Amino acid sequence: MKNQKIKLWEGLAPKHIVDGYEPYINSYILSGDKTRGAVLICPGGGYTHKSEREAEPIAMQFTARGYHAFVLYYSVAPNKHPQPLLDVSRAMCIIRENAEQWNIDKDKVAICGFSAGAHLAASLGVHYNKPYLKTEGIVLGENRPDTMILSYPVITMKEFRHNGSRENLIGKSPSDILINEMSLETQVSENTPPTFLWHTVEDMSVPVENSLMFACSLQKNKVPFELHIYPKGPHGLSLANEETNTDSMNIYPHVSGWIDLCMEWLDGILSKKSKF
Repeated sequence: MKNQKIKLWEGLAPKHIVDGYEPYINSYILSGDKTRGAVLICPGGGYTHKSEREAEPIAMQFTARGYHAFVLYYSVAPNKHPQPLLDVSRAMCIIRENAEQWNIDKDKVAICGFSAGAHLAASLGVHYNKPYLKTEGIVLGENRPDTMILSYPVITMKEFRHNGSRENLIGKSPSDILINEMSLETQVSENTPPTFLWHTVEDMSVPVENSLMFACSLQKNKVPFELHIYPKGPHGLSLANEETNTDSMNIYPHVSGWIDLCMEWLDGILSKKSKF
C-alpha cells in the first residue's frame, strides 16, 4: 500500500486560507496493477477539527474491500465557506489527475463523509459546478463525485441545523441567500450523484431530519439512493464497533452493520458502466 501526504495547493496560486493551515490528503493506494474504484473520505468535526475516528479506520474498511482510499484534511474555522468546498474540489481533481499512475477508474470515485464532513461531501455533490469553484487546480466536472456516502450528515442550515457547524462554516449572521445555498436539501437536482445515507433516531446533535429531508429531495429529483435509519445510538458512532470505540457508549452491533450495507450498495452502483 502506498501512503503519502499530498498538500492540496502546493505550487498553485495561494487560496484565501486565513490561519496558514495547509489542507492535504493522505493516500491509501493498494499495490498491484489492477484498476480500482476510489473513495475520498471527509471526517467530521463540526467544521472545527477532523475526527480521527472517522479517518484512517474508515479508509481501512474501504481498502479491505478493494478500493483505493484517501482521507481529506480540509480547512475549518476560522476559514469559512467556500474554502472547505474548494479544498474538497481540489482533492477530487488530484485523484482524477493521477488516476492512471494510481490505477484508479476515473468514473468510479466516491465521496464518503461523516457529520459536518458529510455536509462537505454533499456540498460537493450539489455544488460541484458552481462558478466560484473554477480556479487554478480545479476543473469543474472533474470534481464531481460519482457517488456519495453520508453518515449522520449535517444537511440543513435551517430548522434542524447543527448550530456549531452553521456558525463555523457561514458565520453568526449569514444572509438568507447563503443559508439557503448551504441548506443542501434545497440544492438537489437530477445531476446529484446517487447517495447512501444512514442516521440514528437518537442523534441529539444532528437531528435525523437532516437525512430524511435530503432523501426526500433525492426522491423528488429521481436520484437513486439508499437510506437506513437506526432506532438506537448517539451521534458520531463511526463504525459503531470496538475499532472506533472511545467508551462503552460507542458500540452498537446493529448499527455497525451499516458498513456492510454500504459496501454492497457501492459495489452495485459502481458496477454500472455509465455514470449517473
